[in-house]
Amino acid sequence: MSGELAQSVIKRIIRQVGLECAARGQSLSETLVAFVVKAVVLDPRNDFNMDRILTENDMQDLIQLCVARLLDTTNPSLSTIKMQVYFDMNYANRDELLSEQERVLEGKLAPVVRAITESGPRVQEEMENVYQKVVIYVLLRSGLGSPTDIEAVREVTAALQSVFPQPEMITFLSLSKKDKEQQLKDLAMLVTGIRLYNKQCQKGGSGIDDLPGILNKAIPLATRTLDERLNSCQLLAHHYTALLEAMQEEPQRFSRLRFFKLKEALFNVRQYEAFLCILQSNAITSAQEVESLDVQFEAAMMVLKNTVQDKTSIESRKVFPLFMELSKLWTGFQHEMLLLNFLTNMADNLQQFLEIQSQLFPEEMLTSLLEGVTVKSDVERIKETVGTRVNVSDFRNQEWLFPETTDNFDQLLIQYHGFCAYSIGVKGITLPGNPAIGILKHKEKYYVFSSKEAAYIFAQDPDKFIQLNVEKAKKYAELIQLLELHHQFEYLVPHAQARKASKGSMKPPPKCESGTQTDTHILPPTIVRSYEWNEWELRRKAIKLANLRRKLTHAMQTDLSHMRRENFTQVYLPKDVGTQTKRDNSSNVPKPQIFLKGLRGGSSPTTHVLTVDLTRPLDET
Repeated sequence: MSGELAQSVIKRIIRQVGLECAARGQSLSETLVAFVVKAVVLDPRNDFNMDRILTENDMQDLIQLCVARLLDTTNPSLSTIKMQVYFDMNYANRDELLSEQERVLEGKLAPVVRAITESGPRVQEEMENVYQKVVIYVLLRSGLGSPTDIEAVREVTAALQSVFPQPEMITFLSLSKKDKEQQLKDLAMLVTGIRLYNKQCQKGGSGIDDLPGILNKAIPLATRTLDERLNSCQLLAHHYTALLEAMQEEPQRFSRLRFFKLKEALFNVRQYEAFLCILQSNAITSAQEVESLDVQFEAAMMVLKNTVQDKTSIESRKVFPLFMELSKLWTGFQHEMLLLNFLTNMADNLQQFLEIQSQLFPEEMLTSLLEGVTVKSDVERIKETVGTRVNVSDFRNQEWLFPETTDNFDQLLIQYHGFCAYSIGVKGITLPGNPAIGILKHKEKYYVFSSKEAAYIFAQDPDKFIQLNVEKAKKYAELIQLLELHHQFEYLVPHAQARKASKGSMKPPPKCESGTQTDTHILPPTIVRSYEWNEWELRRKAIKLANLRRKLTHAMQTDLSHMRRENFTQVYLPKDVGTQTKRDNSSNVPKPQIFLKGLRGGSSPTTHVLTVDLTRPLDET
């Protein structure tokens, strides 16, 4: 089946499944329906092949299977998928959340900003109205009070008049739109800093909450709540893991457990645990940020008090930066308050996806099932393998990484969310991996194991066990996100939209109606009226400017030039000159010529050497 045809068929199926569920009283989001359609198609037990064209009967079977799965409220797998979809659609990290909050704030303030920057008051009454709008903008921008709070409005007005008197509105209105918007933001920060200082001096502060105190109480409470929920779900995961191991070791004794959806329940609590860990990490970061802000805020307030003291007047260049610094730090407190509320709401809303655990496995039933079963926590399992590690010499073609031989060992991106790569596909259990045993590097990916034996078996044929894990994820679709396998199933996502690989979300592309408006002339006109393109006109102007008929030529000398004159020098070209000596004379001596005769020997046994001197006498030379 071609890609476009497959997409159109899947969209049709998603629409019909949604209508069927709505007819039965279940209103579900399109994203959740798309996820379930994907899960049903992936499951090999349903025998759907997307490479061939689906017949009408196939489509009806697929729709009925999807509807049945979406309406099965006793299946932990559906709760896990709902949890994953909810988290993908609602969670945002710090930067994303704060940027979204800033965008929302700018949208709310846009009408007020437009009314201020585009106004052109001509009479005093209109000028006062614009000034009141500036007061409202400053109050809304700071988030310290409501425009309906008369006392807060009075404080803002007094603070604004101290730094921006109403007569300066004339200068303000003459600025460009961009400069007006920037000055409004600066005024909001200044007024916020002044109000915070006055509150510290107990001279005002209406509508200003004690954010540092609230955060210092709320963050530990939120962290403690997250810890309790995390410990509770981890305990459930340990119980389910122990029961699944007991089923595999003694299948006859625990045969009745086959009818319970233990694996789905285990995956449900493991996914809940992963999401809680993310929220807990954010809460810890927020606590550290609040602690740092507390110190900076106290130091900035102390510097401001020492600068102002009891002075009736002070230079603005000294005190304005201090007020703005106070405002920035207070904005940091407001951001942390927003983040804390977001994390608390996320944690509370995730609780609903764990309610099925108490329905399937009440505490009494779980206690009876665990009789005679040894329950081990994740920490205890890791402690059991302390000191055991893979022997690298047993593997020739495999690369193993260890803490003492690998830089940034703790920052390696472990596959399967840190679970044992062997236990998932073979046992269908998510056991925590111990990196100290050794991390296997295979095709630029890293795998950990719960025991040395599991590591040895996996290393013999990694591709085989990786494929087993993929097949397990096809059977239990919630494992795709839990084990971070999005890259292997990207081609079957119902909506063909770009998504971040790290998040793996299936959000449809956001759409909204928007409009833009451009000012006719944002900058002041820069037309040069004196410009002339005609060359002859330029010449005419140049002659007119010169007016040579009435000009004289003048010359003058300076102190440095009045005694100077032109100098010339002459040189003669060089010529060839030679000298001659009286005569050439030389002397010569005879060359010595001495020969030795008889060196080669002769017929006699005794060698006789005769020296012959043939050098010519000196007088013959």
